[in-house]
Amino acid sequence: MRRNGIIYTMYNMSAPTGHVFIATSLDGFIARRDGDIEWLVSFPGTQGVDHGYDAFIADIDGLITGRGTYEKVLTMEPWYYNRPVVVLSRQLAGTEPPERLRGKVVFRDETPEEAMAHVAAEGWRRVYVDGGQVIQAFLRAGLIEDMVVTQVPILLGDGLPLFGRTDSDIRLTHQETRSFASGLVQSRFTVDR
Repeated sequence: MRRNGIIYTMYNMSAPTGHVFIATSLDGFIARRDGDIEWLVSFPGTQGVDHGYDAFIADIDGLITGRGTYEKVLTMEPWYYNRPVVVLSRQLAGTEPPERLRGKVVFRDETPEEAMAHVAAEGWRRVYVDGGQVIQAFLRAGLIEDMVVTQVPILLGDGLPLFGRTDSDIRLTHQETRSFASGLVQSRFTVDR
């Protein structure tokens, strides 16, 4: 079977699907220019509130993210993810993660298509795609099935945008929107094919 230029073997007939679950400021930024996300993690009323993450991650086989997101999560204790993590990074590829993350994190220098073929061979079916540049690359490659985007009611004015340049329009279909007592508004979109 061929999908997005990737051939899947008879032992692995279905291509994995990419899924996004991310928060942005109201003006569309996922972090400040220096990568700071304190505005998000300390937003009033969000501590201890799930906002749908537990249900989302329960159906995920593993995570593909970028170096910036990995390095930010690395500063948090305990390690945030309870699924295997692939970090796409030219700089880190060929190196080992810290001892405490061995067997949990691998570094690879791969395109989105190569990364999805690699995790398909490992048996992954649903992949959590995280990190601004990685999400953008997977969208351009047509490898994102759906996105849950949570807007935090704050304007940063500048920062790292969730969405960037695309080669053509990417049409989305709105599935649902819900609001939380914390003031966060969450929308789910499927990516039209």
